Amino acid sequence: MTRAGAEAGKTAGDGAPRRLPRVRGFAEWPAEGSPKDEGKALRKRIPRGAHATLDLDASRPDAVSAVEESSRGRLPELTPIRVGRMAATPFAFLRGAAGLMAYDLARTPMTRIRAQICGDAHAANFGLYGDARGGLVIDLNDFDETVPGPWEWDLKRLTTSLVLAGREAGADEDRCRKAAYDAVGAYRRTMRLLAKLPVLDAWNAIADEELVSHTDAHDLLGTLERVSEKARHNTSGRFAAKSTEATEDGGRRFVDAPPVLRRVPDAEAAAVAASLEEYAGTLSEDRLPLLARHAVHDVAFRVVGTGSVGTRSYVVLLLDHRGEPLVLQVKEARASALVPHLVTAGFEAPQPEHEGRRVVLGQKRMQVVSDMLLGWTTVDGLPFQVRQFRNRKGSVDPAALAADQMDDYGRMTGALLARAHSHSVDPRLIAGYCGKSEELDEAIAGFAVACADRTEADHSDLVRAVREGRIAAEMGV
Repeated sequence: MTRAGAEAGKTAGDGAPRRLPRVRGFAEWPAEGSPKDEGKALRKRIPRGAHATLDLDASRPDAVSAVEESSRGRLPELTPIRVGRMAATPFAFLRGAAGLMAYDLARTPMTRIRAQICGDAHAANFGLYGDARGGLVIDLNDFDETVPGPWEWDLKRLTTSLVLAGREAGADEDRCRKAAYDAVGAYRRTMRLLAKLPVLDAWNAIADEELVSHTDAHDLLGTLERVSEKARHNTSGRFAAKSTEATEDGGRRFVDAPPVLRRVPDAEAAAVAASLEEYAGTLSEDRLPLLARHAVHDVAFRVVGTGSVGTRSYVVLLLDHRGEPLVLQVKEARASALVPHLVTAGFEAPQPEHEGRRVVLGQKRMQVVSDMLLGWTTVDGLPFQVRQFRNRKGSVDPAALAADQMDDYGRMTGALLARAHSHSVDPRLIAGYCGKSEELDEAIAGFAVACADRTEADHSDLVRAVREGRIAAEMGV
């Protein structure tokens, strides 16, 4: 045996560590320092009570300017629909104004702990959807704005939305504030729980069947059961049955249903259909045989929700050999509205190579289970994300909850947000900062009330501008 071979064959003595090379992407052993202690130390620089602060500077955009700026690059004929939806209620205004709130958040105290954040974690962006086995999962479900950023921004947006939804539902001010307070408490306690678990256990912790018990959200059981039953029937097949008609060759095509669904010219449909080849290349190879057993039959344009109205969004009808439908949504992926405000706050915000890829990878980083057909593509030079449409999706309308359910819903969404953040940042770090006391709960609840008041004022300004004809709005669409 050569000397090199002899050296390679040596083993460590009893109790002595084996000397192995440092492997990129893996932790060092023994670990240096304590993430929990590091989190605790941050309290000296940013006291937890400081998160109650909402300072609005004189250069803050007014509501109308913010809405107009966020409409740049959208389809102009759809902008009045977006404005009309935002003008409906203060909660609806918040849903369409992620950029304006990010402007305010960039001027608030931050620990500077960075996680993959949703960027638009309001109370209506949590819901049910189907997994690959036909089961239902509950989690965050909208990631158009996702970026690496301050974890506090998601939590503050969630709590503000809970106050606004509670007010719209008719809950008194104490209940609205308690919903925000309980959301922070659930976030903090969940992060502490995850910090104590082995990493593999923490990664998939709080299974959906345990969520109600974990968050003491028993008053929500009836509501969740009704939403689940409705979600099970919210499928491609049901959508296709209502939105398509038979063609002479035995296939199907979409039927116009303006202003929400409309057929598109042949060239536009062909461009979308052709983009599916690039999309297929973004999927795991084991998904390709599934797509290969479907044929593309038609493409239509479909208007999407409040924050995304005016972006280009298509539904693509696929049929298998039995004529059973699978509908894909091909949705334009714009740059995150948070990016300029992250830069203002001193965070690095690199330009993504593809905005659709940004959305998809951000979603996969935050969800426990993601859509098995999630991918991205490019249509006429613009980036798009692709996903299943009507994949047994269902959601709780927080503004329609009973007053005594608001705090339950707050705890449930707070716990889900903590689980999502823990996939991209060590939970020990955030748990160390949040601690055992309710100081952070109280502070962010105070922020949420103040921010909800500001949002109501912004909404009033927008409604006044619509009434005076300074901005066009199509109401009730």
